Amino acid sequence: MDRIKRAIFICIFFGSLAVTAQDSELILFETKNTSLVYSIDQQHRLVFQYYGKHLNDISAFGFRKFPALSKTSRDYSCEAYPAFGSGNINEPALSIIHADGSITTELEYLNHKQEQKSEDITRTIIHLKDRISGLFVDLYTEAFRNEDVITQWTEIINQEPNPVILQNFYSSFLNVKAQSYFLTHFHGTWASEMTLTEEKLETGVKIIESKKGVRTTQSDNTAFIVSLNHASAENEGECYGGALTWSGNYKMSFQVDEWNFLNVLGGINPFMSAYHLAPGEKLKTPKMVWSFSDTGRGQISRNFHDWARKYALVDGMSPRPVVLNSWEGGYFTFDEKTITEMIDGAARFGIEMFVLDDGWFGNKFPRNNDQAGLGDWQTNIKKLPHGINYLADYAKSKGLKFGLWIEPEMINPKSNLAEKHPDWIVQSLGHEKLTLRNQWLLDLSNPAVQDFIWNTIDSLLIANPGISYLKWDANRHVENVGSTYLPADKQTHFWIDYTTGLYRIYEKINSKYPEIIMQACSSGGGRLDFGSLKYHHEFWASDDTDPLKRLFIQYGTNLIYPPIATAAHVSTSPNHQTGLYSPLKFRFDVAMTGRLGMELQPKDIKGADSLFAVNAIKTYKQIRPLIASGDLFRIISPYEKGGWASLMYVSKDKKSGVAFAFSTELHNRGQFLTVKLNGLDPAKKYKVEEINRGDKLYFWGNEKTFTGEYLMNAGIDLTLSKQFDSAVFKLTEID
Repeated sequence: MDRIKRAIFICIFFGSLAVTAQDSELILFETKNTSLVYSIDQQHRLVFQYYGKHLNDISAFGFRKFPALSKTSRDYSCEAYPAFGSGNINEPALSIIHADGSITTELEYLNHKQEQKSEDITRTIIHLKDRISGLFVDLYTEAFRNEDVITQWTEIINQEPNPVILQNFYSSFLNVKAQSYFLTHFHGTWASEMTLTEEKLETGVKIIESKKGVRTTQSDNTAFIVSLNHASAENEGECYGGALTWSGNYKMSFQVDEWNFLNVLGGINPFMSAYHLAPGEKLKTPKMVWSFSDTGRGQISRNFHDWARKYALVDGMSPRPVVLNSWEGGYFTFDEKTITEMIDGAARFGIEMFVLDDGWFGNKFPRNNDQAGLGDWQTNIKKLPHGINYLADYAKSKGLKFGLWIEPEMINPKSNLAEKHPDWIVQSLGHEKLTLRNQWLLDLSNPAVQDFIWNTIDSLLIANPGISYLKWDANRHVENVGSTYLPADKQTHFWIDYTTGLYRIYEKINSKYPEIIMQACSSGGGRLDFGSLKYHHEFWASDDTDPLKRLFIQYGTNLIYPPIATAAHVSTSPNHQTGLYSPLKFRFDVAMTGRLGMELQPKDIKGADSLFAVNAIKTYKQIRPLIASGDLFRIISPYEKGGWASLMYVSKDKKSGVAFAFSTELHNRGQFLTVKLNGLDPAKKYKVEEINRGDKLYFWGNEKTFTGEYLMNAGIDLTLSKQFDSAVFKLTEID
């Protein structure tokens, strides 16, 4: 397509659009409420112009001129995919050592093409090429019209006569201009995942990254929100959300440059990851996910949830079963009788899925603690003489499905596998093989190891057809990295090849066993990213099941990731992680804001508590469709001063909703909470019914009818005063 034809290319549907203007050709990407604009300047550079609120007329970008910010021969403008050596003085998206030794890359625009993948999705491919060499870059952009989400990634193709070495190869670049910038990001190691932090970005570079190789999001997450000109707010202000679809090492770079532009890069961490491309080879980077809102971070959150449920989560629109997981109820010390009794208890409560956690395997090296057996995936005949399928059949006879815990990426030194295949262990030859949690890591860059893991899981599922659920855990990161499989000059490929090897195994499981529910677990929330979620139905947000801590963990988690996939379990009191006591109602109310489950020994729930648990699970099943597919509105953050928290879900048609309120501190006499609801239709009338009740009511207007206008502006006054008081309200439209 020549330049004139490109200039009159118009996309019929929302998505990519090329138009002519006074000086530059423009490329437009559109969603329902946002626009992304690139231009092609007179030097054939692809230039980033705008990403923000939807624009009806973008023609001015064709003759837009930046002030003279430098004395170089080029006007200051940010390339859409800036390469090192092209005049960009900031962190480059791409840096390459070319076949002739040159370290300069200048990408020029060749052409672009667009395809309508569906009524909702438009994909655009922009073809770029180094001006001198045979290095090509294809920049992919997908615009999701209804979800107001844009994803980007690149394919880097070597057509030079000899290998090239990729140094930086980020997935996407965003350039923003405002007076100031505030970054919301998430951190926290074991039992404190997704702790929310917000900071003002100053001149210089802020880096969020992981070099762990495995469980890479345990201490810092790939997702973030950038708010313009003031700290982020739930319902007002311009902000951008970003997240990377990658489960390996990553790097997010936020640079406020000398001209007060914010340059954001996201992608695979280049640290010790130089990647060699032979002639004819290409590297595809993971997708970067973007969304923009001019009405606060709450809309960013809902955009991500809608997109994830539809495109980044297995069976994302279907409600998940209520689960009893055996870990805190049995740990490693159990036998067949213990498990069947737990299944009996789960059936009495109305639970739908029983999951047998760690400790079920190993014979020569029995898995009676975390020191042996990992890697030997044969049923421990001493603990479970009738095998796994007997337990699955027993669960089925009680009306439950059956699931199993696995950790196939890891092995213990005390295992048959370690004795048979020491060469499969990640190791730096000549250096000590360090253990973490008494285990080593298998080398998933090796296809033989990938085949072993796949065959192990496949054999397990064939031999035990009653398994309906797999909890995939990963309890260590990479140390003393090295591969006996990779050649000496490609050891830096390990970080990428490990993750792509893991994804190949996931793909095989999903393809052959689409009915198997998969949970992503990694020492809790160590693998919480959209790359992993593509292959899973849900994730374990944290090993910390204390309901007070979970309010904070789930608040941060659900700013980005959908509640339908957030496994939230009721555990015993005092809590095993924190030692804190809390009433059963509070534990249930917190867990009901996600995918409800239990993590305890059922027989320990007795008397009135047992009856409450039965009724709570029954109540949850009634509101589960709202948790699964409704819009989430955060009303009061647990991070705010005051000692309360509140959130609610509203159906897409605004005909129903469910609201939660929690007292996290003791309040003085006479203090009460007013909750102004959100997301309702102001013209509709709603019956408000307090559900999951204990021995008292917290709202004077129980079962009365109010307009949406009243509920959102006057709100409901609640007598929550003691620490761990909580209330749940069901809202139903009344004609």
